[in-house]
Amino acid sequence: MSLIIRHAVPADMPAVFDLIVELAIYEKAPNEVINSPEQLVKDGFGTQPLFICFVAEQDGAIVGMSLNYVRYSTWKGAVLYLEDLIVTESFRGKGIGKALFQHTLQFATQEGYQRLQWQVLDWNQPAIDFYKTFKADFDSEWLNAWINL
Repeated sequence: MSLIIRHAVPADMPAVFDLIVELAIYEKAPNEVINSPEQLVKDGFGTQPLFICFVAEQDGAIVGMSLNYVRYSTWKGAVLYLEDLIVTESFRGKGIGKALFQHTLQFATQEGYQRLQWQVLDWNQPAIDFYKTFKADFDSEWLNAWINL
């Protein structure tokens, strides 16, 4: 079994979308997904891509992904934001998430980003424990806010 971590291509977006839906189900919010594989292709591979996606491919099948985009911090400068890191359930615990996260960290370092930032749900202890192995800092002061348009 060979694991390959690589930049996603448009043809990967149906598999990436399936992972997004799997994560939404895990996070108890399956009805929140309004995106589509077609929209992912448009948003990620047009003239001004909105995200950077890495996929984990095991024996020709996409089993995980890391979807990121650039944010700008007035204090730090360019920051790579990890929107989602997903490994399909049957492949968890095999080091794939670690390989994806390390690849994302390496990319952020090579590209000169000042920080890699992400969110994790407070009840998702397996994810919290995973990020702690990388000595991640957790912030308990800031509240998330948004307006759906």
